[in-house]
Amino acid sequence: MSSLWEHLRVRWTVLRSRPAPGLRTAKATLAVVAAYLLTAVLGVSDHPMVAPLVALLVVQLTLYKTVVHGIGKVVAVLAGVLVAVFVANIVGVTWWSLGAVVAGSLLIGKLLRLGPHLFEVPITAMLLLEVGATGGLGVSRVGEAIVGAVVGIAVSVLVAPPLYVQPAGDAIGELAHRMADFTRGFADGLRRPTWSRADADHWLRAARALRADVVRVDQAVAQAEESARLHPRARSARRGWPRLRSTLTGLERAHITLRTTARAVLDRTYYLPEDEQGNAYTARQRTALADLLTTAAAAIDAVAPIAGADDPQEARSRVHALLADLDEQQQSLNSLLAIRPEQDQAAWKQHGALLSSIDRLSVEIATAASEPELDNDFDLIAASGD
Repeated sequence: MSSLWEHLRVRWTVLRSRPAPGLRTAKATLAVVAAYLLTAVLGVSDHPMVAPLVALLVVQLTLYKTVVHGIGKVVAVLAGVLVAVFVANIVGVTWWSLGAVVAGSLLIGKLLRLGPHLFEVPITAMLLLEVGATGGLGVSRVGEAIVGAVVGIAVSVLVAPPLYVQPAGDAIGELAHRMADFTRGFADGLRRPTWSRADADHWLRAARALRADVVRVDQAVAQAEESARLHPRARSARRGWPRLRSTLTGLERAHITLRTTARAVLDRTYYLPEDEQGNAYTARQRTALADLLTTAAAAIDAVAPIAGADDPQEARSRVHALLADLDEQQQSLNSLLAIRPEQDQAAWKQHGALLSSIDRLSVEIATAASEPELDNDFDLIAASGD
């Protein structure tokens, strides 16, 4: 009963820390309506169109993106407005002038280095050509673009700007669980009596496949760091940022080490004839390596709550206890794999590569669980949010 209550408490904490469902939709809708009404009240345009459009485009996932993208979108819209005004007043709208608008808009966008906002220049220009951009109407569209950008940024600043620290912590925990599941599966594979090069190749491919998860989580952590820029509540989450990055760094390196371990096991089979691949390691050696990997999996699993926990000391203590067991198992494996180079040069090299990988794995797990030092980059992020 107590474990169920604890699980529900943790889930409630996670859900409460995340942005409310539909928040971005509500903010975008509010920005569009507010931009339309403000443009009408200020008398900038009788039929506001550009202001709601710019406000919609400006509202982004993070406050930092809103400001940066807001500037880019305003420049893109203004360039499109100027192109449309020029064409409508000088040459009129024809099939060839439409082509000139698109080509000219793209050229101007590249000269202004608008990047992801490049195609917003011709889109804006064509939209205005459709509704007419002659005389004072073109000038009013410029004013609309500015009003829309201001409204979009204001809505993003005032209406629950999100911090993605907790979702990033959850993503790191999920990555740790996936890596632990892989490591346990690798251990189970080593325990099978009918073991072969195909099994070793399967686990190497599985280790490589984890790279996609590592990249996804790295993007989540980058989003968490970005969400803190310019955020008014950045200081409150400051303690969590270094832990996110240091835990992920340790897991990233642990993933590389697991891949190297799988490669060392596979490489050993290439030094034996095909009918002797199952004897690349003795039953005792494979059992010892499997036991060690099972302990490593438990240690990686124990890393999972560290990134998102308010007080990670209990989790760290568990990781360190498991690492102590891992060290003892590593000493035992060292004895089982000990061989003199003059006895078998290939086995000596391959056993050494495997033991080196196992040693690195222990170090990287310890790094993932360690208390990070405050990084200057995080100081700058926090300062920008204060």
